[in-house]
Amino acid sequence: MSYSKKVINRIFSAVFIAFICITSAVFFCVACVLRICTAPFDPRRIVSNVFSAFWASVYIWVMPPWSVNVVGRQKLDMRKNYVFVSNHQSQLDILVLYRLLFPYRWVSKISVFRLPFVGWNMALNNGDIKLKRGDKESIKAMMAECEALLRKNISIFFFPEGTRSKDGRIGRFKPGAFLLAKKTGVDIQPIAICNTNKALPKHSLTFQGNTKMTVKVLDTIPFSRFRDMTPEKLADMTRTVIAGHVAGCRESA
Repeated sequence: MSYSKKVINRIFSAVFIAFICITSAVFFCVACVLRICTAPFDPRRIVSNVFSAFWASVYIWVMPPWSVNVVGRQKLDMRKNYVFVSNHQSQLDILVLYRLLFPYRWVSKISVFRLPFVGWNMALNNGDIKLKRGDKESIKAMMAECEALLRKNISIFFFPEGTRSKDGRIGRFKPGAFLLAKKTGVDIQPIAICNTNKALPKHSLTFQGNTKMTVKVLDTIPFSRFRDMTPEKLADMTRTVIAGHVAGCRESA
């Protein structure tokens, strides 16, 4: 990439980040009003989640170089809940995954909740779950909260790698999400993300040019299939399924 193109990318990225900051203040206020109005009859926070999906989608729509193709959304049943698990490539993953238009709660590191407007919305309106990495008490509290929500027919979304991939290849899956699926009898819903790291690489705030990103809803793994599997074996099996689809994306790109 030429020097002039790098400068243009950085300027465009700075303008885009400023746009996100300004509009997030407006969206956050609307989200708060919606949550107050719907709290008495919406225990799953479906309205808040769908509005957050719209909020996130705006930032994809206003970026002409980006396109997001969601494949297999029809496999999701709004009446059910799932333990969602996905590979993790980029900070854009959360924005892109909201395009599923399905209500769920994120498990996210505690620092994200301190972000103005976006983090506040996760805590106050969406009811997402905080996790302090490496803290045993925080992990224990997170697992207990997730288990309680799953038993209330609320879906939870995990990045079982625990961090973003440096090169798009999928790391080892930690067993926590799979232990919860076994304890609660909730089906696992694997999701494959492709090419978000090309739009925004790890450790970068400079957005890249034309990128076709894909979110693929894979076949649900029913509880009956993994009832007798260990969480570790289940994690490895799910990782293999997702990795195969991600590798296919890279080869066809």
